[in-house]
Formats: sequence, C-alpha cells, structure tokens
Amino acid sequence: MAYKNIDSVTITDVTLREFGQNVPETHLHIFTPEIRGRIASDLIGAGFRNLEILSCIHPKVAPAMHESALRKISAGLGRIDGVHMITLIPNLTGYRTFCSLGLGPDQYNHTMGIFFSAVEAHNLANLGRPLEETVEGYRAILKDASNRDIRVVGYISAAFGYMDPEKGTVIKADLGELTRYIELFFDLGVRTVTLSDLQGVADKGETKRIFESILETRKGRNINRIGYHPHHISGGQALANSKAAFDLGIRRFDASLGGTGGCITGAPGNQPTEKLVPFFSKMGVDTGINETGVFSLSESVREELYRKIPLSRSLRPDT
Repeated sequence: MAYKNIDSVTITDVTLREFGQNVPETHLHIFTPEIRGRIASDLIGAGFRNLEILSCIHPKVAPAMHESALRKISAGLGRIDGVHMITLIPNLTGYRTFCSLGLGPDQYNHTMGIFFSAVEAHNLANLGRPLEETVEGYRAILKDASNRDIRVVGYISAAFGYMDPEKGTVIKADLGELTRYIELFFDLGVRTVTLSDLQGVADKGETKRIFESILETRKGRNINRIGYHPHHISGGQALANSKAAFDLGIRRFDASLGGTGGCITGAPGNQPTEKLVPFFSKMGVDTGINETGVFSLSESVREELYRKIPLSRSLRPDT
C-alpha cells in the first residue's frame, strides 16, 4: 500500500564518509583533505543538497577521520547555506569533537547524524555497548543539541536483519522495537530517520514486508521523513530494493559513487549514485541532480581514488 504519490525524491550521497572511513593510513596521501573537499564541492555543483562527508570517530578505527583532517575539510568548504553536510557522531566523545570543530549552527552549520543498530549483536560489534545504553547516551546528547539548535538526523542499522558472522544465520530485528526507536527519534527532535539494510540481507520482497509493517503500524505518519540506506554487493539488487521502498511511499535514499562503502563489521557496498539518479529519471521522478555530472564525477573518483586505494573486496566497487 503506497501512502504518497509524488514525483520527486531526495538522494543523499554518502561516498566521502563511507569510503573515507575505510581508507587505510598508508593511503591518506591520496585521500587528502583537499581532494575530499573538491569532491564535496563537485557533488554540490551536480545538485546534491544532502551529503555525508565526515565522521567524528576515533582515528584508530578510521584514520581518514583524524580531527586535523576534519578541521581542514570543514574550514575549506566553509558554511554553505541550503546544503546539509552531514557529520556522524557515535557517542558523547564524538559529539564533543563535533562542537569543538565548530560544526554547529554558529559556524559551519553541519547536520549531525546519530546512529545505532536495531539488533543487539551488531550494536555491540559496531559501537561496543548495549543498545539501550547507546539510546540513553543519545538522549542526553540530543537534549544538548536541541539547546544549541543543531540539526540532527538519525540512522538505524540492521533494520532488515544482521548476519551473525559465527553462526551464519540472520538475526531479525524486532519490528515493534524498531518502530519504537523511530518514534523516539522523532519525539527527541530528529528530522529524518534512515533505515539501513546493513549487509544486504533482504531481497525486494522482504524489504517491502518490513517497510509495510512499519508504515502500517505508524499509519503513514512522517513517511516523508523516513529514508532507506541499502547495502548490497549487487548494485542492481539494491536498486530493486529501493524501487520496492519507493512504491510504498519512501522518498529518501542514500547512495555512493561507484557503490563503494560499507561498515567495519562486514557490510558490503552501497547502491551506486550514478545508477540511482538515472533509475529515477527514467521513471519520471525528479532528483534535482545533474545526471551527466554525476556520471563524470563517478568516473573521475574511480580513477583518482578507487583504483589507487586498496580496500577489502566487500568494500570496493567494481573497477
């Protein structure tokens, strides 16, 4: 059952954050702050108004997200009104870094992204603490962020399940709990909530079933503020899943150039931005993005970065 029938979508490009957090320290001479800033500017020039660029996580986990690099990139780009440059924070330490870098509305005006997993096992693997503890930590952060007028978006990983690496079986997310977390996010002032299929465990049928359940339970409330972030080793399957979400009324989608990216816990790549844009265009759906510009940018990024920086196969786009 579709709740809305509108002819436009919002696409958030996540290339710089997802690819960036997996670049090894030995190749930061290629993935420089200057190059990252240029790619961000090119994406904005192509029409993107939502970009995941930075992540305030420990540099031991993601060397490219060292505070000095974050400072150079944010200063180089400056404040760009009308563009949501999204910086993710995993905890209170990350939030303090976000504020100390001047990423709030008083200076660079980034949107802050918070995230946790719908499956306890993955939350422990990814964030190192229990789910309820994570949620309570964010509750305090969001209260302070609200007082500072910081825009916040939320992400729920493994919303479609998590493949246990030891047992090789998929742990399903509790859809009742998932819906409760969505409501909690909105109640705490989060502007959008994006659901992630962390490992691409759902086909289009399962994607449809889970979205239908959530939307029916919520009676379609705030559907324009719910997004979809499909990870999948097959870009084509990710696009098919996005179509299933679109048919139900979802109008916010994440993608990355070349389909690169993933999570340190074993998530495969994303749906390719340069394929998602024409995919919607052929359906007569407006993305506000220059199709030719995105394709050219994806080719240049492939040559300049992807073919020069070694990543694990699950994180690397086809080259």
